[in-house]
Amino acid sequence: MAPYEPEQDTSEVGELRVGRRKAARYVVPVAVAGVAAATIGLVPALATSGDPDLPKVTAQELIEKITASDTQRLSGNVKISTDLGLPSMGGMAGGFAGAGGGADRGDGEGGGGSAADPKSKLMELASGTHTLRVAADGPDKQKVSVLEDAAEYSLIHNGDEVWAYDSASNEAYHAKGFQVSGDKGEAEPPKGVPATPKDFAEQALKAVDDTTSVKVDGTAQVAGRDAYRLVVEPKQSGSTVGRITVAVDAETGTPLKFTLTPASGGAAVIDAGFTKVDFGKPSASTFDFAPPKGAKVTEADEHAAEGRDFRDKAKDGKEFRDEDLNDLKVIGEGWTAIAELRLPGGQGLPTAGSGDVPPEAQKLLDSLGDQVNGKFGSGTVFSTRLINALVTDDGKVYAGAVTKDALVKAANAAH
Repeated sequence: MAPYEPEQDTSEVGELRVGRRKAARYVVPVAVAGVAAATIGLVPALATSGDPDLPKVTAQELIEKITASDTQRLSGNVKISTDLGLPSMGGMAGGFAGAGGGADRGDGEGGGGSAADPKSKLMELASGTHTLRVAADGPDKQKVSVLEDAAEYSLIHNGDEVWAYDSASNEAYHAKGFQVSGDKGEAEPPKGVPATPKDFAEQALKAVDDTTSVKVDGTAQVAGRDAYRLVVEPKQSGSTVGRITVAVDAETGTPLKFTLTPASGGAAVIDAGFTKVDFGKPSASTFDFAPPKGAKVTEADEHAAEGRDFRDKAKDGKEFRDEDLNDLKVIGEGWTAIAELRLPGGQGLPTAGSGDVPPEAQKLLDSLGDQVNGKFGSGTVFSTRLINALVTDDGKVYAGAVTKDALVKAANAAH
């Protein structure tokens, strides 16, 4: 493999910031059923092979290439796996919803929820391996299908309409009007949820600052296309993030594969990549949808009203507000930043014994919890391979992509 440019000098960080902000404007507009932190462990032989001989580029030039990329049309398959070290979320999602009176359940009982509701479906992608079929034709037409063994879930945005369909339950979810949801319950398809390598890369580039190392580290082939490997690493110690690698298409500048490796080593926490990609215009019929005969159709505005009714009852008629996240502040900066806030009521975690937590949730908490002590008193650290959170017995929460020791140190310093 030919040598590439060394680590990006910090004097160029300002230009990198400008580059990644511009790059954010050119994200492939795929309306997704994705995960807050979706990932894949791609089989290397399937996704990547060989080291193509490409002209040398610097990290700055490669980011500029991403910036210049304006890929509005594509289709293909993306394989995604999540390895956060969490138990499988598929069965738990229903348990949590059931504990909430059924407002968001997909069984058609209680609150009349829909199995096709994207908000319910996202939970299932938080663990395991999934294959997505994606297509985009500009900002007004996108489709993502989650392919399962004997079923398929599709989310389609076409003009001012969004349809979601779950073939396993023969249920559909319909949102008319592509706008941000608010107090009036307007429909909104999921946004800010990454599902393609481009989505993940946009988030990673936002982290580029003087706490970050950025470099080009060789080449690769992804989905049969030549690509450069852009590597982003924290310079600070204490972060759970080891490195982020983005394979960037040499011709179009489109990210083809995204890998987040934890500082602890082992399998990738996030690794999302195309196994097949075509930059041609998808057929217009790709974005057409009509619910099959006999399908149960839930309208988004009706479902939003039901959800509000349930939330009002749960809060004794009081509405949750941002102020309920008391004293939210950020400790530190960069990759080791920690969010500090106080739980409503100023108390620690409720327990199943008090009747405030469903058994399914208690099992999850117990499986993740680790008791700790310090100047702050005592508390519980809930750990994943990427995000950790310390909840103290007096009701404070410290959370971030940092180690348990970093959380304890922050809690001690705050007392």
